[in-house]
Amino acid sequence: MDAAEGGSSTVHGRRRLLVAAGVVAGMLAVMLGLDRIADFAARRWALAQVEAGARTAAALRVAVLRSEIEKQRSLPFALAQDPDVRRALASQDAGLFLALDQRFEALVARVRAGVIYLIDTGGHTVAASNFNTPESFLNSDYGFRPYFRIALAEGRAEHFAFGTVSRKPGLYLAQRVEDAAGEPLGVLVLKAEFDTLEEEWRHFSEPTFVTDARHIVLIASEPAFRFRTTVPLDAGERKVIRESLQFGDAPLDLIDLSPVPGDPGLKRVRLPGRSKREDFLEASMPVPTTDWTLSVLAPTAATTALAATAARASAALLGVVGLGSAGLWRTRRRRRARAEARQAEARRELEERVAVRTAELSAANAQLRTEMEERRRARLAIDALQDELVQANKLAVLGQIAAGVAHEVNQPVAAIRTFAENSRAFLDRGDAGSAARNLDTIAALTERIGAITGELRAFARKSAAQLEPVRIGAVVDGALLLLRYRLLQNDIALAVVLDAPDARVTGDRVRLEQVFVNLVQNAAEALAGRPGATIRITSETRADTVVVTVADNGPGLSPQVLGALFLPFTTTKPQGLGLGLVISKDIIAECGGSLAVESRAGAVFTITLPRAS
Repeated sequence: MDAAEGGSSTVHGRRRLLVAAGVVAGMLAVMLGLDRIADFAARRWALAQVEAGARTAAALRVAVLRSEIEKQRSLPFALAQDPDVRRALASQDAGLFLALDQRFEALVARVRAGVIYLIDTGGHTVAASNFNTPESFLNSDYGFRPYFRIALAEGRAEHFAFGTVSRKPGLYLAQRVEDAAGEPLGVLVLKAEFDTLEEEWRHFSEPTFVTDARHIVLIASEPAFRFRTTVPLDAGERKVIRESLQFGDAPLDLIDLSPVPGDPGLKRVRLPGRSKREDFLEASMPVPTTDWTLSVLAPTAATTALAATAARASAALLGVVGLGSAGLWRTRRRRRARAEARQAEARRELEERVAVRTAELSAANAQLRTEMEERRRARLAIDALQDELVQANKLAVLGQIAAGVAHEVNQPVAAIRTFAENSRAFLDRGDAGSAARNLDTIAALTERIGAITGELRAFARKSAAQLEPVRIGAVVDGALLLLRYRLLQNDIALAVVLDAPDARVTGDRVRLEQVFVNLVQNAAEALAGRPGATIRITSETRADTVVVTVADNGPGLSPQVLGALFLPFTTTKPQGLGLGLVISKDIIAECGGSLAVESRAGAVFTITLPRAS
């Protein structure tokens, strides 16, 4: 009996051990499953956080890069309009080129550009900001460069390339320089370099690079990435690029960004020369106004390891809860508290990084909005200044023609007085019919005075331009009403031959009258004291335009004056300001037309205006 009981006890003991072993094995299996699930979920969450941070970083760096490019773009256009640049190219004067060398040198220091230089139509550099350095571009032949050929043919060009002299890459911004007739004189080039931007990117843990449409790396925080590709190039395309010298002798080989298998929704890669355990998540964004793409490679190892550690600790904690007893409850609580603290710290650090980068992006956006508002205010100020110049020109003209207008008014006033006295005499004699005829004449004279003073008030009134259909005959008559007496006083014959006085053009009547007053008055001053002086105004009505010419038989204009006649402060009159013709040309341009001048047996001004529908 005792032996039987002993055997039974041994069997039960073994069963309990088997059951306990089964329970432990089951709990271990559950814990292992929980561990794997927690590890997977934690890594997915961590990668999502890394992706959000990478996109924020990419957006911020795109904004900074775009701001840098836009700042540099405006300077070549402004310099191409500069009279000194045009004069130097037109004259090929060595002294003018030297002055431009010094001016470009000062500009480069202020705007942080790489170099500014001027190329003639033959492709040779005639002025450069680096003229006094060993790497001077002076006399270099850049006729083979695509940015020169494209800008000369199309007006402007942008081209990223490796410098053949400076041995430094940069973005070449080229703008064609034209003379007054629109003929090309040369090309002005600004080279924007991004060394400072690349240096700033190196301070971040995320490698950053910019590729063009062919997937060639142009700008990079990693020097080994520059002029390599992220997509394989075929041998033919690589040969064409290398022969163009756009990237010097760069091999244009492939950067081995090995893809990491995993979630297809995320682009994870490994970098050459880095540990196989260290992978990066790539976030790419286009750079507006260019065909570039900016990419940020955010490291995932630290974040995912931290999240995985926290998840596994949580899973282990849950397993301990399932296996533990009351004596282990306090230990479990401490471990969970520590795990939660680590998770909270990880989230806090991630949120701080996102907040900092979001603030930087907001600051960049605010700066861009401020610059846009400043440009808008500058445009409004320029428009207001132009209106002020137009008004000042009208008042100056009124001062010169005031005597003629006064005479035009005094004549009918004197006649009114005479007819009024005669009417009184007729009434005293009882001749009501003659008195009535005199009164009709007085009424007609008052209408003439009203027309003259009304034209004078309309001409002097300050108002914004209002484009509308207007008769060309009415415009010419209004201008001549103010000037007719001055022409008679100076013994200047006036011939007006309009083929279609009722033809309508698009424009502002008062401002168009101002143009004709300026032109006729300039002709009268040129004809002062000349025998047989004549001003002739003719028109030719075409299908879409009306062409009006104002010609005189004066001494004409010299070639030097003709070349600069529409530039501000160019005048042949001792007391002139040189603004009348500039304002006149702007007024005609506002109406959609053009103003041209030539010298043949006197000065001939040709106004072309669009016909009103």
